[in-house]
Amino acid sequence: MARGARGSRHLSPRRADGPLVVTGATGTVGAPVVRALVAAGADVRAAVRPGGPAVPPGPAEEVPFDWQDEATWRPAFAGAHSVFVVRPPQLGRPRTHMLPALAAAREAGVRHLVLLSLQGAEGNRVVPHATLERWMRGSGVPWTFVRPSFFMQNLTGTHRDEIRDLSTLVVPAGSGRTALVDALDVADVAAAALLDPTEHAGRAWTPTGPEALTYDEVAAVLSAELGREIRYARPGLLRYARHARASGMPWGMVAVTSGIYTVARLGRAGGLTDDVRRLTGRSPRDLRHFVARERAAWSTAGRTTGSSGATMDP
Repeated sequence: MARGARGSRHLSPRRADGPLVVTGATGTVGAPVVRALVAAGADVRAAVRPGGPAVPPGPAEEVPFDWQDEATWRPAFAGAHSVFVVRPPQLGRPRTHMLPALAAAREAGVRHLVLLSLQGAEGNRVVPHATLERWMRGSGVPWTFVRPSFFMQNLTGTHRDEIRDLSTLVVPAGSGRTALVDALDVADVAAAALLDPTEHAGRAWTPTGPEALTYDEVAAVLSAELGREIRYARPGLLRYARHARASGMPWGMVAVTSGIYTVARLGRAGGLTDDVRRLTGRSPRDLRHFVARERAAWSTAGRTTGSSGATMDP
C-alpha cells in the first residue's frame, strides 16, 4: 500500500455534552488521544494514576484515577459523557481489577465507553480484553471497541534494550506475519470514536498498519534504518519466557505476550484493514516511517529512552 499524507484529517468537535475522560492519559495511546481531543476543542479530563507522570500543562483537566482505588472513581466520572478505557498491563484480572470501576462509571451516568482492546479479542477468551468486551456488551452503556494490531511501539519499549544492546530481536513469532500499527494511528481512531459517539456506538474498529510483515522483515527494516545488522532470533516459548523474565517482565505479562506471539506464529496476526484511512482520511504510517522517527531509541551512543515508552498491550 502506498504511503499517504502524514497529517490527520481535522477532527470535528464532538456532538455530546460532558467531559471525555481518558484513562491511561500519559501512556502510549492515551497521551496522543488527549492531544487529538484537545486539538478538536473537546472538554478533556485526563485521568492519571496518583504519583505517576503528569499530563503536560494545557487545556485538559487532570484528575487522579486508579482502577483499584474507589475513592478516585467518583471525581473522575462525575458528569462525564464518555470514557476511554485503557487496561494497565499489570492488571491481569479485569473482573476484579477493573469491572467495579466501570460499574461505578455506569452509575455515574457515563453514556459511552471506548475500549482499547486488541486484534482478535472477540475470538480469544483468554486475553483480559475479552472479559472487558463481554461486560461492556451487557452493561447497557453504548460501547466502541478499538482493536489494534500489534504496536510498533513495542520495538521502542519492551524490545528496545535487546535491539539497542544486542542487535537482536527476541520474539517467538516464527515466520508468521504481523500487521504492525503505529500507536499514533490507533489514537486517532480512538479520538474519532470519542468525538462522535452516535456514529461509533456499537462498532468495533481494527486499526492496522499498511502491511503485514514477518519479524525477519522487521529486523531488515531496523537494520536498514539503523545502519547495522539487527538479527531476528526465533526462540521457542520456553526460551522466550526465560529471556523475558531475565529482562524483568512479570510472569503475567510473559503469559499474555506469549499468547499474542503464538497467534502471530500461527499466521493469525496478519490481517489488514482500511480502518485508519476510513476514520482519519489518510494512510496508516508504515514501519519505515516509524523507525526513522524513533531512531534515537536504539542509539548505542546516548542510550536514550524511546519517546513512546514501554508497552506490550497489544
